[in-house]
Amino acid sequence: MMSSSGRAGDRRVMADINVTPLVDVMLVLLIIFMVTAPMLTQGVDVNLPQASAKAMRSEEERLIITVDANSRVFLGQQPVEFNRLGGALREIVARRTDRQVFFRADRSVPYGFVVKVIAEVRNSGIEKLGMVTEPLER
Repeated sequence: MMSSSGRAGDRRVMADINVTPLVDVMLVLLIIFMVTAPMLTQGVDVNLPQASAKAMRSEEERLIITVDANSRVFLGQQPVEFNRLGGALREIVARRTDRQVFFRADRSVPYGFVVKVIAEVRNSGIEKLGMVTEPLER
């Protein structure tokens, strides 16, 4: 009868880990995230006017009112009819301590409509209204 000690030398522990499948999966995930990341940040496309002012720091999420090229008004990402803008802003202002709003308008929007939106914002109780522009290209 052979003892198990004679075969003990033949048994080896498989300590190698095959990392090829792990690398393949990680590369596929990396490609998927690279393709989907730009789609996650969707917004309202506006062609902002340019100005020679310093860039502002954004410490927290600010309320942004946007008017696109078709004169549609957006509160953040949500479209709002112009005649309901004041009421929506009053509701938002009642819940917030920060009464600062940023305003973006496409450069092709008529000036009169921009003034109407700004007046509606002021009448809703907004204390500070910041204008968003792009820096001048030099």
